[in-house]
Amino acid sequence: MAQLSLDGLTMFGLAAVSAMLLFYALEDRSPWYVLAFAVACLFAALYGYLQGAWPFALVETIWAGVAFRRWWLRRAA
Repeated sequence: MAQLSLDGLTMFGLAAVSAMLLFYALEDRSPWYVLAFAVACLFAALYGYLQGAWPFALVETIWAGVAFRRWWLRRAA
């Protein structure tokens, strides 16, 4: 049976993706959750770049840009 090993980088990635899920679920409550989602996307992208999974990191960077734009538009409304 394989042993589960969680190093620091894996824990960081798990925290980033978990934060994305949480803040995405809360987005309708406040524009600040949209901003928090965008920041979590940036952390997930950073995880991807550090791990060497650049396609994942690139998509997360794009998601962060989309989320920042949505926050900007909601904040202004």
